[in-house]
Amino acid sequence: MTRYLLLALLALVTGCAQLPPPPEDSIAKRFEPKPGRAVIYLARHALEPTFVAPVVINGQMIGSTYRGTYMRIEVPAGRHVLRGMAGDSGGISIETAPDRIYYLEHRTYGYRTFVSSSFSLVDQERGQALVRSGQITALVEL
Repeated sequence: MTRYLLLALLALVTGCAQLPPPPEDSIAKRFEPKPGRAVIYLARHALEPTFVAPVVINGQMIGSTYRGTYMRIEVPAGRHVLRGMAGDSGGISIETAPDRIYYLEHRTYGYRTFVSSSFSLVDQERGQALVRSGQITALVEL
């Protein structure tokens, strides 16, 4: 009996072990600009609701955000529109310049399967704090 209890406890502890972050995570957290392009970090706080929030940029699906995650999006300079997908009407339009980094906070609201987003431009300090505390979900090059 004690042996089974120890095995169950061991399985519980090892099942909760966090996987190491992917290599892209440490690279993205250097916050380096991309020469001739703009970089957008899209981040969600760790205390956000657990909703999965699919995101499109300029009409193209780029992935989903989850609480405590972020995306690094490398784009040509110019105007870009980020939006939630399907019934999600949240969105933001951002004018970017080459060799610059922008930080967007992605918040989600909803009830059960209905998700709505809001996007806001945040300063470098807030943006980098969100990214540092999160894990990368996508490294996107458009």
